[in-house]
Order: sequence, then C-alpha cells, then structure tokens
Amino acid sequence: MPSLEDALFPSTPGKFKIERVHNMNRQFQRCFASTSTMFLWALFLIALTASYSSLQSLVDSGNHYFTASWGGIQWEKQIRNSAQIQRPGGMSVLLTGAAGFIGSHVSLALKKRGDGVVGLDNFNNYYDPSLKKARQSLLNRQGIFFVEGDLNDVGVLAKLFDVVAFTHVLHLAAQAEVRYAMENPNSYVHSNIGALVTLLEICKSADPQPAVVWASSSSVYGLNEHVPFSESDRTDRPASLYAATKKAGGEIIHSYNHMTMVFRPDRSCYRFTGSTGRIGCLRSLDTSGESTGSGGKKRGPAPYRNFNLGNTSPVKVPTLVSILEKHLKVEAKKKIVDIPVNGDVPFTHANISLARRELGYKPTTDLQTGLKK
Repeated sequence: MPSLEDALFPSTPGKFKIERVHNMNRQFQRCFASTSTMFLWALFLIALTASYSSLQSLVDSGNHYFTASWGGIQWEKQIRNSAQIQRPGGMSVLLTGAAGFIGSHVSLALKKRGDGVVGLDNFNNYYDPSLKKARQSLLNRQGIFFVEGDLNDVGVLAKLFDVVAFTHVLHLAAQAEVRYAMENPNSYVHSNIGALVTLLEICKSADPQPAVVWASSSSVYGLNEHVPFSESDRTDRPASLYAATKKAGGEIIHSYNHMTMVFRPDRSCYRFTGSTGRIGCLRSLDTSGESTGSGGKKRGPAPYRNFNLGNTSPVKVPTLVSILEKHLKVEAKKKIVDIPVNGDVPFTHANISLARRELGYKPTTDLQTGLKK
C-alpha cells in the first residue's frame, strides 16, 4: 500500500525519494505561509465587516430618526409649534383620538382660543379612515399637528412628553361601539385598558405631571334602571364587553389617584353621556386645576371627579329616524325587531345637574338642530 507521502507526491522517474521529501517540506512551508496570510486577511475582513455593520446600524438609526412616522428634527419642530400656547394662562394639551368627531372639534376650539394642542390618533379602520384623514387635513391647515401612533407604543408617548411639557391630557381615544365587541373583543382590551395604563404610566413619570381628563361612556350604567343616570349610581352591571372595559378604565384611574407616591395630578374623570358637546370638554379641562405631583410623586391629594355630559333630553329611535328622513329627504326602510342580546341597553338618560353646578355646563343644541347642522 502506498504511503501518505507517495499518495500526495507520486513517484517521478529519475527523482530520488529524498527529493520528494524536500519537495513535501517546501510545499508544507508554502501552505503554512499561505494559511497565515489568509488568516490575517480573514481577521481584517471580519474587522472590516464589523465596522461596516456598526456604521450601517448607525446610518439606519439616523435614517429612522429622519424618515419614521414619528421622530426627527422636523417632527419635533412641528410638535413644539402645535403645542405653543398663544394666550395668557393657556394650556398645552395632548389630545388622543383627535381625528374623531368630538376630538377634531375640541382641537379646533382649543386652537381658536389660543391653547396649544397636539393630536394623537391611530387612524384604525373601524370606520372609514378617509373621514379621519379629512379631519386631519382640516386641522393641519389650522396649525394643529397630528401624530399617527398607537397609545400602546411607549416610545412615541415618551418622545412626545420629552419634546413638550404638556399641562393637560384629554384622553378621548377608545375602541367604541357595543356590538363590535362581539366580533373583535381583543381590540377593546388593547385600546380601552392596555392603552389607558400605558398613557397613565407616562403621565405618572412626567415632570411636571399633566392634569388628565378621560372620556368614559354612558354604557357603564349598564342595566341600571334608575333614571336619569346619576354619577352616584352603581355601575357594576355592564351589559357588554365595551361597557366592562370602560368600567375597568374608571377603576384603573381611581387606583392611580389613590396610590401614594404614584402621580395623581388633579385627576378628573368624565363620563360623556349622550350627545357630547365641545363646551363640556373645554369646561372639564378648564376646571381640572394644576398637577399636584411630578416625576412619580405627588405633593398632596388629587381630586377625582365624575361628570355626566349630555343633553338630558332622551329621544326615541323612531323619532331619530324621522328626523333623518326629513333632512336627508330619504324614506327609511324600517324593520322593527326585539332588542337583541348584543350588549345594547334599552335607554340612556343623563342627569347633568352636577355638571351644570360645577362646570357651568348648559347644553343648548337639541338633536333636531344638531342633525340639521
């Protein structure tokens, strides 16, 4: 059997074995020298690749900072300009759900009177996003900047509070509607509970802490049979998951208000019942007072208040339909059915005497006038 040497270096006629040994040694030397060189080149390439990766990561971070949906020098400038207070004693408000019907009107009212306001909305497709985009364009033309983002995104919230020392937060954002909760229950937990806690944690850590006004729902009164609904009524009989998440939201806010060493500025909680006007929202903000804490600690007791805001004039569904028929000049196709077991309650009726006394709240628009407008 040929040796390893013979296998690597076959015999050549006219050559002595010793020469083959010398040739083998020279080949190994060349191979070793080549391997050492390759090793050095490999180290160099690894170092170069690592340097490139680090540089690329830095560039990517920079690109993200300038091109992301939020963040960047221009973005921060727009935030500051939109939040700029233009009147003595004014406020700087972070308004969530700003692309909604109520949120957009309140934003315009705040800006018109000289307050700073920054809108936040996730523009979800629960209803046609083009309606929200149209409102966003309207508000942009009035100098109100919108941030498109999810309230569960700690990064965007932390950045907003880093850029602006908001004096107030008006939290209108929520996953709304009773029946849709049967189709997509997780969206209610995500938006009405998870997002609320995320927002409150950011507010808790803010320095200074903002006063917070939160929109609940008449749904929290659930199957309550005492009418009109009063702020002192029990709310432990929710008829839908939506109502349950709003009820939970109120309890979460109360816990933040109560805990020692955990924020609570003037913490005002509002139930918006029935047809909500912008005046009620503005009065809620105006009477919320200044923060009683900062950086996660509170200096003294923080108020916790509930107010019903509505017209306090219940309207039956057939009456609503007839008003719409009149103004739209279209005859409705009516189908009368029993109330399905889907979370709807048979009626809502707000007692607004407390809001009238404490806020000077006096609704002046009835349903007929509002729908015509």
